[in-house]
This record gives sequence, C-alpha cells and structure tokens, in this order.
Amino acid sequence: MPTTHLLYLHGFRSSPHSTKARQVAAWVANQHPDVVWWCPQLPPSPREAVQMLSEGIAGWPRDTMAVMGSSLGGFYATHVAETCGCKAVLLNPAVNPARDLANYIGEQSAWHDPTERFFFEPGFVDELRALEHGPVASPENYFAIIAKGDEVLDWREMTGRYPGARTRLLEGGDHALSDFEAHLPEVMDFLALV
Repeated sequence: MPTTHLLYLHGFRSSPHSTKARQVAAWVANQHPDVVWWCPQLPPSPREAVQMLSEGIAGWPRDTMAVMGSSLGGFYATHVAETCGCKAVLLNPAVNPARDLANYIGEQSAWHDPTERFFFEPGFVDELRALEHGPVASPENYFAIIAKGDEVLDWREMTGRYPGARTRLLEGGDHALSDFEAHLPEVMDFLALV
C-alpha cells in the first residue's frame, strides 16, 4: 500500500534544512504532492521531541504512514515505528544515543547555522534511555541504509540492531550519506512512492 503520510526526523544538531530532508521533501512535492509531509524541528529534549511527534501524528493512519530518520532521527524513527507499527527508513541510525551523546552535554551549535545554539542537558541522556526498545517487533517494516565509512557511528552496531530488516550496506560513504540522492529510488520503492 502506498504511503500517504511521511514523517522525516533529522539528526542531532541538524534541522529540516538538511540536504537529505530537502531531497525527500522535493521528491514528495514533485512525485506525490498528495502525500502529507512533516519534517519538524526537533527540540533538544528527547521527551519533548517524542511528545511533539505523538501529538503531531495522532490522527495519522497507522497502516499507510511511514517515518524516515537520520542518525538520532533514526533512533526516534525506531521509537515511532515500534509504537505505531508503521514502516521506517533508517539512515545511519543512532542505536545507543544515551551512551554516545553523554559526551555532548553542554552548549551545542546547530549544524546548518552555527549562530543557533542550544543546551544539551544531562537529564536528556536519561530521557534517551527511557525511549530504548528491545528487538524490533516487525523487521520487515524496516529499511536501513548504513555506510561502512560512517565516521560517527559504528556500522556493525547499526546492522546488528536491525536483524532481518532490509539493509543497504554501503562499502564506503559517510555519516551524512552524501550520495543519498542515488538511494532515493530504492527508498521510495520501499515506501511505495515510485
């Protein structure tokens, strides 16, 4: 069944202005303008982020909605997919952000606009821990694109987190998935938005 509602979740220090988010937004606008598209700016607090997402998708149809997430957004996307039972596309997803982001407590700058600053509080690590899930309930609902060349996250941890899921393991690549546009057709095929 084609996806009718698509949620895109950016990564840590990122925004809806990321290259990947804009590429997906353009595809949806050009190929499927009838699809409901939402790519919100996520607050630094994981609890607040998930609360905002829950409220925003409350009326979405679970059988035809999908979520896509990059890095920390992939962690959130897993939470949404496990909660809603929907399809998820994960782009170099963070699998243990409570551990990894504990090193980033303090003031941070936004990736796309260094003048934008936010504070990553110690309590946010516990909020991330509270959102952790065990093994995914329906691996067939997941499609992960993972780059062995990711300079931020370990590709072995990422692939190990989603056994049985459809996975595109890239030999090189980087954390940003700079060649993401080349993978868009396969992503949209998974979402039945070709």
